[in-house]
Amino acid sequence: MDSEDDMHDANDSADDDFYSGGEAGLAASDDGDADYDFADHDSDDSPELLSHRQQQNYCILSEAGIKQRQEDDINRVSTVLSISKSEACALLRSYNWSVSKVHDEWFVDEERVRKVVGFPEKRIEMPNDRELACGICFENCPHASMSAAACGHPFCSVCWRGYISTAINDGPGCLMLRCPDPSCVAAVGQDMINSLANEEDKEKYGRYLRRSYIEDNRKTKWCPAPGCEYAVEFVVGSGSYDVNCNCSYGFCWNCTEEAHRPVDCATVSKWILKNSAESENMNWILANSKPCPKCKRPIEKNQGCMHITCTPPCKFEFCWLCLGSWSEHGERTGGFYACNRYEAARQEGAYDESERRREMAKNSLERYTHYYERWAANQSSRQKALGDLQSLQNDKLEKLSDIQSQPESQLKFIIEAWLQIVECRRVLKWTYAYGYYLPEHEHAKRQFFEYLQGEAESGLERLHQCAEKELQIYLEAESPSKDFNDFRTKLAGLTSVTRNYFENLVRALETGLNDVGPSTSQSTGIKNTTSKSLGGKSKTGKNRASAAGSKSGSSSRGVDDSNIWTCDQCTYVNPRSAKACQACDHQHR
Repeated sequence: MDSEDDMHDANDSADDDFYSGGEAGLAASDDGDADYDFADHDSDDSPELLSHRQQQNYCILSEAGIKQRQEDDINRVSTVLSISKSEACALLRSYNWSVSKVHDEWFVDEERVRKVVGFPEKRIEMPNDRELACGICFENCPHASMSAAACGHPFCSVCWRGYISTAINDGPGCLMLRCPDPSCVAAVGQDMINSLANEEDKEKYGRYLRRSYIEDNRKTKWCPAPGCEYAVEFVVGSGSYDVNCNCSYGFCWNCTEEAHRPVDCATVSKWILKNSAESENMNWILANSKPCPKCKRPIEKNQGCMHITCTPPCKFEFCWLCLGSWSEHGERTGGFYACNRYEAARQEGAYDESERRREMAKNSLERYTHYYERWAANQSSRQKALGDLQSLQNDKLEKLSDIQSQPESQLKFIIEAWLQIVECRRVLKWTYAYGYYLPEHEHAKRQFFEYLQGEAESGLERLHQCAEKELQIYLEAESPSKDFNDFRTKLAGLTSVTRNYFENLVRALETGLNDVGPSTSQSTGIKNTTSKSLGGKSKTGKNRASAAGSKSGSSSRGVDDSNIWTCDQCTYVNPRSAKACQACDHQHR
């Protein structure tokens, strides 16, 4: 429906900040303790104002709004081209509701356009006889009960009604309805539908017409949330593709998946496919099971001795270590808990290839699990934060206003903090998908990414704890608290600081971490880029960065990057000698 070129061109101009708000920063003292400085922050802005800041490049349309815009476009074309509204509606449908395209085509070659749409230049009237023969039922009917499209072919009202009803019940194809005469291509306009169809069919036809206005128009889309009836009109080329519908669902205009900035649509598509694909099942099977030597069925061993019996109907008995028949084992081969044959063969290198494949599968699975668990945990935290925000808006804010003797308008800094938490949880969630696909060999970029991610996550945890735990103290108070203004100062400051951290993180990821220097100068690159991006030092950030680096590094232990390649389709880690992916058979390029 939408041009991919337009979408990519629009992405090139996306240089504006991901968040709106004040530029209050984090002033760090020499010993690393943070002080909050927010001389002129926007913490008292209403959610409506925050929403307006993020919706400048799109407009949410209700059913009434869709109908009004559709009527406006029809009236505009009807006025400019001096044609009926029914003809204007048919023209717009034929040209995907583009007013400018209708005007261009019409003034270039009106005759051709009329022929394509099915409206003759001059309307042909029915014969002025007292009775006319219906072209469907072949009955002679009074002239008053006969109707015809612009072509003049007469049909009785009963046959027209049945023809129109059948077409409408068949689906949206009724919008391009033609004259019942097999040799005629004249269009049946909306005016005839309104005059001949029953109320149920007219209502259904109107719904198809509104759906066509949204689905055929490259500037509009339906909100993909289940049960949502809002549509979105988007200004292509205006920056971010993130859209927040009035139903509270956020999605990406380009791919209609959940809003995922700063991660690009291609990465999101790969991540969602990986989460639902069978590649990780194959990795798990390779890492945690061995095939039965007889029937090749995978078997998992989680406890017990080395004597394995395959399930019926196979029932083959074998040694778990060397996969040889158990009839050839006994006390001389090491008993039930060891295998001398396996140890001897292993020293000779007989099991090197299978062990290496199993180790690669295990490392690949561990790495995926590391990122997926954190991706899912942030998704869960975001859903809980959304629930807490709704609860706060419904009753807790009013309760806090009564306890602290302050109007609700003075407590909107709390709502803003929770809105920031919800948004930051979404961004943080998708940074783990970004980190999973960040190439392992780009060590400097990976270290810089983990530093920024650690700084942002640390700031978010401080904000979340303050908004959740410390706020509860004031909700449970019996009288106004003297230090409530201090709490206001702290929460507003944390909100501003967290916003800045995430702005830095989003900016860095959208530019592909280009601030990082060559991989050979990791320490210098990280020091310079972090000071430039964050504008200060943070003891917490340093600790988190080193922790994240060591944690991520442990997931790829024991694997030599020069001897493996990762499948572009399922991301399974394969040995260098393999020509095709061992999990999905995708050819290696």
